[in-house]
Amino acid sequence: MSDVRARIAADMPRAWRELAELVKFRSVADERQFPREECVGAAEWVRDAFVDAGLETAELIETVDGSLAVVGHRAAPEGAPTVLLYSHYDVQPPGDDKLWSSAPFELTERDGRWYGRGAADCKGNVVMHLLALRALGDELGVGITVVSEGSEEMGTGGLEHLVLERPELFASDIIVVADTGNAAVGQPTVTTTLRGIANVVVRIDTLEGEVHSGMYGGPAPDALAALVQLLSTLRDAHGNTVVDGLTTDQTWDGITYEADRFRADAGVLDGVGLAGSSTVADAVWARPALTVLGIDCPPVVGSAAAISPTASARLNLRVPPGIDVQEAQDALTAHLKAHVPWNARITVEPEAVGSPFEARTDGPGYAALGDALAEAFGKPVAAAGQGGSIPLCNVLAETFPKAEIILMGVEEPLARIHAPNESVDPREIENLAGAEALFLQKLGASDR
Repeated sequence: MSDVRARIAADMPRAWRELAELVKFRSVADERQFPREECVGAAEWVRDAFVDAGLETAELIETVDGSLAVVGHRAAPEGAPTVLLYSHYDVQPPGDDKLWSSAPFELTERDGRWYGRGAADCKGNVVMHLLALRALGDELGVGITVVSEGSEEMGTGGLEHLVLERPELFASDIIVVADTGNAAVGQPTVTTTLRGIANVVVRIDTLEGEVHSGMYGGPAPDALAALVQLLSTLRDAHGNTVVDGLTTDQTWDGITYEADRFRADAGVLDGVGLAGSSTVADAVWARPALTVLGIDCPPVVGSAAAISPTASARLNLRVPPGIDVQEAQDALTAHLKAHVPWNARITVEPEAVGSPFEARTDGPGYAALGDALAEAFGKPVAAAGQGGSIPLCNVLAETFPKAEIILMGVEEPLARIHAPNESVDPREIENLAGAEALFLQKLGASDR
């Protein structure tokens, strides 16, 4: 392990240069915001980098959503397993540049962290894979399949369709999904569960049109007030999510998530309390969570003294493993219809659902990675959940039921992924690359 770690440490200046080159690509998979050429350039860069790192073949495959998937291979020695290493090169839009302390598409170092859109999610994981493969070189004793997705952040499903259409490209014994992260910097963590997603849009209609609040206010049913009252029924007095017919008392049996650290990670303002009466770990990893994503109603600036005839909201329900996501969406729809005040007219439009995921933790791959992470970080490995969803995991699990799927990555809480000033701690890249290299070594040695 010491030789591999030394090689990775010596390679970190190159890792900086590579991540800087990759961050420069404005690879948002939405041509309304950035030209397609940005994603094409990033895909070509990733393909060429993995060939340089020792893959025998690598190609760009256009998927049904128009994005390019990078798929590369290095054949396994006889009797050795094949490991699939996943990442994605597309990124979230940067948002308002004024909220960034440095240009979002220029990698910038500040206080020991590397800042830039995608530095952690997920271009930092691309570089982590490259470091591990280069450190092993010809010592690699397993087969490798590399997959880097081009539309993960848009959720348009291009890679998922490709898995179903051409499963032979992805056949492997162990799948490492590098798109999560440690519970904290320096705390090796594997993600064992992902919450699913069940969104709906609810609309309330009460009047034929706006009417004067002075003449009709009081008995006239205010659609916005009805919506506010309806949304309030989705939380109890403590702030817990409550949906009729939905189980909400599950508990988390992995690593704890201390309230003070959660407050700091989430940027909770001083004096503001946390919602809910459970532990933080229970709330974010084991229980359903309802978020109001947006409301359509008159804006404050320019609003008139009028009663709103219509109002709508988009609701996001996160669904943990153990709960059927379609049943959860149906329960949310039924709850809204049952609790709408004043017999107001209500329309609930469901969006596509994404199922939760729970990884197997009893296989040789999981054990080997746990040992490798503990050795690389010098600490025992923790198990954590993730509030977000990665639909690809479910598709891979259904397509390759015998394969182990393991989730890890460089995206710890301080990375502020999807937000302004996203960053990565280079120690996370270095240590995880060392862990991945050792993991691959262990797998190769065990099958010789």
